[in-house]
Amino acid sequence: MLHRDAIGFVLVSLAVLATANAARNDDFADLRGPYCENVGCCTDRVDSCSVPILGTLCYCDEFCNVTRVDDCCPDYWSHCRGVTYPPPPPPTEAPEPAIGCRYGNRALRWKQEVRDNCNKCVCEQMPNKELELLCETNVCLVDQSIIEGVNRDTDRVGWTATNYSQFWGRTLDDGVKLRLGTLPPQRFVMNMNPVKRIYDPYALPAHFDSRIRWGEYITGIQDQGWCGSSWAISTAAVASDRYGIVSNGREAVQLSAQHLVSCDTQGQQSCSGGHLDRAWSFTKFYGLVDEECFPYVASNTACPFKKRGSLQQAGCRPKFSDRVARYTVGPAYRLGNETDIMYEITRSGPVQATMKVYHDFFTYNGGIYKHSTMGINHKQGYHSVRIIGWGEDRTNRGMVKYWLVANSWGSNWGEDGYFRIERGTNECEIETFVIASWPHVHRKLLAARNH
Repeated sequence: MLHRDAIGFVLVSLAVLATANAARNDDFADLRGPYCENVGCCTDRVDSCSVPILGTLCYCDEFCNVTRVDDCCPDYWSHCRGVTYPPPPPPTEAPEPAIGCRYGNRALRWKQEVRDNCNKCVCEQMPNKELELLCETNVCLVDQSIIEGVNRDTDRVGWTATNYSQFWGRTLDDGVKLRLGTLPPQRFVMNMNPVKRIYDPYALPAHFDSRIRWGEYITGIQDQGWCGSSWAISTAAVASDRYGIVSNGREAVQLSAQHLVSCDTQGQQSCSGGHLDRAWSFTKFYGLVDEECFPYVASNTACPFKKRGSLQQAGCRPKFSDRVARYTVGPAYRLGNETDIMYEITRSGPVQATMKVYHDFFTYNGGIYKHSTMGINHKQGYHSVRIIGWGEDRTNRGMVKYWLVANSWGSNWGEDGYFRIERGTNECEIETFVIASWPHVHRKLLAARNH
């Protein structure tokens, strides 16, 4: 048993050591050992994402990345963010004895589990009685080799990649199923004839941004969460944009994507995907309520009101005093080519597009996206997005034209939630199926607009 004075000396020593570390910006970077690797990476400050270290707690969450970093675990940047710093000096103490399997510098006991990104590894006994670490072989949504490959070749590919902590630990199957969510258009829909406009294509500007043209009428970036609802979010957002534009802001509204997720069930799969033509048909015949009345929750909740009915019958407060009906639209129409899409945006507002998503797109950080050859043989899926403008940039590859597109993965992804993608080449099939619809703004407001 230790003498009371000896115990006091140990406690004081620990306090001095903690204070010394605090003098080094409190980042504990000189300490070794897997911390975040053991508890995982979180997006919010929660106790389950912390581990004790030198009399305090170090955390493995996004707080470390946005403000102070004085309580950030030493392996946060390498494990959670994919940022590699020079390795610490080798330990002076004797190495940990091999008592089972090894995972990096760790020794694992029999049956002990560890996470390697999206794969679970278990220390198992083999037929020859030796212990071996057996791991799942899932393709992970965050692939460090893709990130490093893109960033080594940025001049050629035209964009940069990064590790998003909300995707870490998830499989590519998770990403395709729950972060996309648009079912390919049916054959008869693809045979829809595009509308024809009469205009001078040479009069179109080199750059256009709906946010600058119409300001607050344009819906901001949303986060669909782990729900394959891009079909619903992009439909509701395009309709919302156009209600604000056509009414000159007098009937500006953010329509409820959850209304589509929960109530548009005919041939649709809620958080497992949906068809765009059916989303627009539902909005045309039954109408939507606003976001305040039925907020988005990223799950397949039950529809809380009848398919038909007024805003009041749905328990909603109209944004415009004379509006009784839910927000409906006219028939959806298709746009046929690059300049038709551009002209439509300048005249009526953002449009909806379907795109094919490759593995590398999940790591997009900035630049003009064009899918690389990395991860190209992995699983792919279809996604719905909102084209709000376009532009062109002079790059190492010459002058490159791009679309300006709103995604639905939150504002911390890409360029504040947006991305740019090569224009005029049907990159990722983004120009194959582009549609829009005209909102049924209240007739009093339309009359006032026309006068």
